[in-house]
Order: sequence, then C-alpha cells, then structure tokens
Amino acid sequence: MKKTSTCTIQDSKITVDGNLIFETENQTFPEFAKEAYKSLELNYPKFHKMDSLSKLAFLAAEMLLKDEDQSQTALVFANKSASLDTDFKYQESINSQEEYFPSPAVFVYTLPNICAGEISIKHKMQTENAFFVLDDFDENFLNEYSEQILRSGKAEKVLCGWVELYQENYKAFVYLLTL
Repeated sequence: MKKTSTCTIQDSKITVDGNLIFETENQTFPEFAKEAYKSLELNYPKFHKMDSLSKLAFLAAEMLLKDEDQSQTALVFANKSASLDTDFKYQESINSQEEYFPSPAVFVYTLPNICAGEISIKHKMQTENAFFVLDDFDENFLNEYSEQILRSGKAEKVLCGWVELYQENYKAFVYLLTL
C-alpha cells in the first residue's frame, strides 16, 4: 500500500503533504472552522449545521478529496472521544429546558460515524466505512483494516485517519491509501 496524500489540522492550521494551506490566529475550533470554510471557498451549505467533530473530519477530507469522483473511496476513521463533545452539548440541551425537550439538531450528531456519513453524502461514496474508538492513534491497525478493504476490491482507495475533538482540543490526521 502507499500513502498518496496527507492532511493535518491542528493548532489553527491546515497542512496538506507538509505544505501550509490555511492558518489563522489562535481561536476556538468553531471560529477556526468557519474561517477555514470561507477562506478555502468550500461550497457545502450543510457544513454550517454540522457538529464540530463532523466539521473537523469534513475539512480534512475536502483537502484530499476535492471534487473528483470518490464513489469508489472507502472511509476508515478513528478517535479517542467518539462523539463525547457533542454528547455533552446534547445533555446540556436537555438540562437547559424546563420540560424535557432536547435539541434534535444536536441529537443527530451523537454518533461518531455521522462525520463519515456527511463526507460520504457529499462525495457520493458507495463503499465501506468504519469509525473506530481507540485509546490512541494506531496507524498499523487502520492501515491493516484499510488494506483488507482494498484487497477485497470493495474500494479503489481509502481515506483513513484520526479525527479527535473534545472541547477545544482537536487534531485531524488523514491520508489516502491505495494499493
């Protein structure tokens, strides 16, 4: 297998294959994501409704996938916190109501694999996807899993990587794999 391209998002910076693509002053993740979206001239209105984890994964994916045909690209992501950041926001929406009326807009994002779904919808992917919750980034595990998908013929390439976001700590490291 070979890694054809990489993207890292961390500390208010986006790099692709080691080259700085976007940087802004130290801001909260929502501010950074909004500014990156505008600056990179991405055009996907559903972005503004996504939770922060989905925005992080989406931004990283957009840097590598662009507008090419991705129907035969699989997704294999992992992180440590699953959707815990959004889960807390959902719980807060329950607690802030006098009567039990949680926000359905937040509830939609209480599963970590929703970010893979958002990317799959945008790029019309018709292949495998998986989202693992691991203690640490385990590139060997992700690569071995991705290799099985590629060797099975279910996909031509795999967008693979780590997309972790909890409170204001975030990091995405994603890469494309091919045989």
